[in-house]
Amino acid sequence: MDKRSLRVAVLGCGSVGSQVVRLLQEQATDLEARIGARIELVGVAVRRIDATRDVEVPDGLLTTDADGLVARDDVDLVIEVIGGIEPARSLILSALEHGASVVTANKALLAEDGPTLFEAAEKAGRDLYYEAAVAGAIPILRPLRESLAGDKVTRVLGIVNGTTNFILDKMDSSGAGFAEALEEAQELGYAEADPTADVEGFDAAAKAAILASLAFHTRVTASDVYREGISEVTAADVQSAREMNSVVKLLAICELRAVAGGDDAVAVRVHPAMIPRSHPLASVREAYNAVFVESEAAGQLMFYGPGAGGAPTASAVLGDLVTVARNHLAGTRGVGESAYADRAVLAMGETRTRYHVAIDVDDRAGVLASVALAFAEHDVSIQTVRQEGRGDDAQLVVVSHEATDAQLSATVEHLRGMDNVREVTSVMRVEGETE
Repeated sequence: MDKRSLRVAVLGCGSVGSQVVRLLQEQATDLEARIGARIELVGVAVRRIDATRDVEVPDGLLTTDADGLVARDDVDLVIEVIGGIEPARSLILSALEHGASVVTANKALLAEDGPTLFEAAEKAGRDLYYEAAVAGAIPILRPLRESLAGDKVTRVLGIVNGTTNFILDKMDSSGAGFAEALEEAQELGYAEADPTADVEGFDAAAKAAILASLAFHTRVTASDVYREGISEVTAADVQSAREMNSVVKLLAICELRAVAGGDDAVAVRVHPAMIPRSHPLASVREAYNAVFVESEAAGQLMFYGPGAGGAPTASAVLGDLVTVARNHLAGTRGVGESAYADRAVLAMGETRTRYHVAIDVDDRAGVLASVALAFAEHDVSIQTVRQEGRGDDAQLVVVSHEATDAQLSATVEHLRGMDNVREVTSVMRVEGETE
């Protein structure tokens, strides 16, 4: 083997894997110049050799023996793009154990069991890079891990799922309901036939766990992330947001919160929220992603671009490949896990937020006062209230000041039990200063 070549194995040849293989072939000369060594593709593990693929894989490279491929002692780098928990976890651990560094795009695995992988990489003295796991082609993990390493990040607020952003954008721009917008997303290929992982927030929650872990130097798993999807968002919710000059987005919110004793704790949540149209994230359209970062010294930063798709994700994979390959040639390794802060993770009930509450009430004297009293009894201050009469009933739209989520939830339950409240028709969290 040429001592100035690095041998690469790819696990998976789907929408992302096929683009990785294509770019490795098309950009071979440039990659060699950037790395200082030739990249040699030595194997591509797939489930079925005869499956139709978007790229032509050179003869003899396809194999169904993924275990054997990662265990080869002549493989220097392994790229994992098969997704899921198993067999991806076992294959990555085997690759590290046998001396290969790993580049992965597996957000679900990192969010569930990242520490096991990081510890294995540390023990093996090898790299584990994963830029492609969050927000596709957008470079966000490296800035958090390296560029902002000398700063204190206080908040990461992001649109990290293109499917839900497309749906909510269509609901806002056309007045469509959720089902109609989802159907269009599926027709255009933005949503899977089973869209559960996207529309119920599981995908975004995994990404939020990874972002929070890096930003706050604390181990955060997907189970630590409060999660709500967008399937209950109605056209009326979107219209109400429009009336406040706001827009509804599914947000991943990771922030530091002061707790008793003067320490900081980590709060991580994924849910639909109203944000003012003046906020930079409000202008993120279609299936694009964006991540808004706030830190003490740098201030406010925003990262924007295509957050999914084969080619954009493959771009992030190859960016990591170049870095890992350079490290390999230099006989060093990059930054590993940083969890030294070991901050507590707040439960959602302890997290401070704001609510938009739409309430159908009897249209008679004293109702507004009784609703205001319900908020006051739970120590929730009202920021604004709007009332619209509709014959025998009326609708109150209340936006609260910040309070704990537990206080706000208790307030809503109180309202639902009141005799003069016909229905609490909408409850949604609010981020940013609405008008």
